Amino acid sequence: MSARVRLAAALAWLALLVAIGWGVSQRLEMSGDLRRFMPDARTPAQKLLIDELGEGPGSRLLLVGLSGAPPEVLARQSQAMHAALDGDARFAFVANGADAGLDAIPERLRPYRYLLSPTLDAQPLDAAYLRAQLKERLQDLGSPAAALIEPLLPSDPTLETLRLAEGWEPATAPRRLHGVWFDRAGTRALLVAQTRAAGFDPTGQQAAYDAMQAAFAQVRAATGSAMVMTGPGAFSVEIGGTTAREAQLIGMFDGIGLVLLLLVAYRSWKMPLMGVLPLASAGLAGLGAVALLFEGVHGITVAFGFTLIGVVQDYPIHFFSHQRAGVSPWANVRALWPTLATGVVATCIAYLTFLFSGVDGLQQLAVFTIAGLATAALATRFLLPALVDPDARDVADGARLQALWRGIARLPRPRWSLAVLAAACLAVVALAPGAFWQNDLSKLTPVAPAALAQDAVLRDALGAPDVRYVMVVRATDSDAALRASEALRPGLDTLVARGAVADYDLAARYLPSVATQRARQRALPDAATLRDALAAALVGSPFRADVFAPFLDDVARARAAPPLTAVDLRGTPLATRVDGLLLAGDGAGATALVSLTGLKDVAAAAAAATADGAALLDMKDASESLVAEYRQRVLWALAAAALLLSATVWYALRTPSRVARVLVPMALTTLVILAVLRAAGVELTLFHLVALILAAGLGLDYALFFEHAGDDRGDQLRTLHAVLVCSLMTLLVFGLLALSSIPVLRAIGSTVAIGVLSNFVLSLLYSRHGDAMRMARSPVPPEPR
Repeated sequence: MSARVRLAAALAWLALLVAIGWGVSQRLEMSGDLRRFMPDARTPAQKLLIDELGEGPGSRLLLVGLSGAPPEVLARQSQAMHAALDGDARFAFVANGADAGLDAIPERLRPYRYLLSPTLDAQPLDAAYLRAQLKERLQDLGSPAAALIEPLLPSDPTLETLRLAEGWEPATAPRRLHGVWFDRAGTRALLVAQTRAAGFDPTGQQAAYDAMQAAFAQVRAATGSAMVMTGPGAFSVEIGGTTAREAQLIGMFDGIGLVLLLLVAYRSWKMPLMGVLPLASAGLAGLGAVALLFEGVHGITVAFGFTLIGVVQDYPIHFFSHQRAGVSPWANVRALWPTLATGVVATCIAYLTFLFSGVDGLQQLAVFTIAGLATAALATRFLLPALVDPDARDVADGARLQALWRGIARLPRPRWSLAVLAAACLAVVALAPGAFWQNDLSKLTPVAPAALAQDAVLRDALGAPDVRYVMVVRATDSDAALRASEALRPGLDTLVARGAVADYDLAARYLPSVATQRARQRALPDAATLRDALAAALVGSPFRADVFAPFLDDVARARAAPPLTAVDLRGTPLATRVDGLLLAGDGAGATALVSLTGLKDVAAAAAAATADGAALLDMKDASESLVAEYRQRVLWALAAAALLLSATVWYALRTPSRVARVLVPMALTTLVILAVLRAAGVELTLFHLVALILAAGLGLDYALFFEHAGDDRGDQLRTLHAVLVCSLMTLLVFGLLALSSIPVLRAIGSTVAIGVLSNFVLSLLYSRHGDAMRMARSPVPPEPR
């Protein structure tokens, strides 16, 4: 095959990959749902945590603050944004305090006011009560509130609607200035919105984020005001933007570094093209396999999967470094294949253990990795030889490589020093101060501390409840959960009176149980009794009896109406409040939540909950226990992977000394990585553990190829060249990841970068040809071709 034909074939391969990549990208469904990387919940708190992470109202909140202009200007902007977004299909609701009054109760639900309000639980709707209420209305009509009271009077002379709206206002609600919410200082207008998209729906959250930004841009004009937006949705959008920018930057530097390194290493402009082909094939194969076997591909899977460049790049590079004139590319790759295949099979078997982890995210990682590694290896074995120049320059003839080889030969061969190194690493790992594991999920977020602080400020200003502790009561269905939560109110009121908690909120506050509504229906007088009571109350009053016909109709409708349920609240402001506090299970059962604000005495709240058949859940403890269980599964997978990997190497090499030369550097590198991270004060996360497998795969490749070189000097030089190029390229890739602001990528990058350095040094010094290299104290003429 001529050079021109080989180049055309390579370009055709590349074009095919581009076409396939474009097709896959159009059909690829990306997911950001962190629950895919969580094990199955075992405790109620863990299940609640996982549900809230993905679909809970808290994960869909956007908190907004407007500042930088006079309060009256900010209030107008808040009203304008509310008007623009209130009917937007991307939001379940948008609130700014202006609708905290009558708008909280839609017109169609107002006849239910006597079923929702506790006023008549102790006060009958009789003539005496009506007379007292009508006297108060006369006073109200002479006050500044007359404009609000007069429209309500015919249908609601007792103002039960206003009492409900006021009763639903939390004790810690933000102050109202110019008709909208402001912070305590009166310098920042506040809004809160709930998106319809789930917290981990990146597309939906981006659309809502953009809509909020667009609404503010329209009202800002030249006022100089500024908007701050926080909350899980806003953070996810900002994280996505940060990730995209860093990925683009890292990818650009990686691409430039890859091209330059291959140009310097092989002095041929064709080698970067040839080297990219197996890598791109591996990435597309991994994506395709995951897309075929799973409903959606997680972003973490893609991010971690493409770091496989650190492993799959080794395959074509070893092939290129061993290619030389007089040796057919097909013969060259056949000679390398047993060693290359051993490394591929061993690494794939290691990742195979993740398929049995029971965690969807880890299973995706396993499928992506195995498909990618196998594809890159097979492409190197059966496709790449047809494209490579058979008369390539022999890298073993390079003067600089030979000088480096002689310098390495002068280094002492490690013997007992390896045991000392292992002991030192174990000592550092065991004695380093600080926690060994990082169980706090919030520490893995790439959100800037300033943004988190701003979020805390807005939550405090809005009177948001405690996000760590929540009281929970479970029942067979939603109505039973409402009844059970109603029974908690006396104990909760006692906690508030004692100062143990500033306020609380529960679904039964807005939607009483069916039993409570039925009892209030029975307490309402019939039409004739109420008409007589109203007539008696109107004696001596300036009001006419016919004015209150709507009131009589509403009470009659309330007496005959079916009890209100959560389904009836759909499309109203009440629905968002109830849905966030009353969770219906996938099957049987329901959970009522009690959110707590200003919790000061956790023990008292826990005791009160237990006494009334509920439980106080610590969501932080739930998240940490979930992480611990996840880590346990990963550790078991790592242990199984280590055993299978060792068995594979033993099967391939059969000789204890050869097996030791391959496995010892890899095992020592694991200890070195752990020691360096612990000495630097790093608390290990799940992603450090997953990256350890990747580092082990690299070490396995280095050691296997050094072992493959044997005592032949030419092969030693070619292997040294290949491993050196592989190490530099991998160090570039993961060194840049280690500089990332994203904790997950930083953990993977730092772990693998340390592993690359350690694997290279230990594999080189501990390899079989170390003795032969040290014997070469003087230059040796190149071997004849």
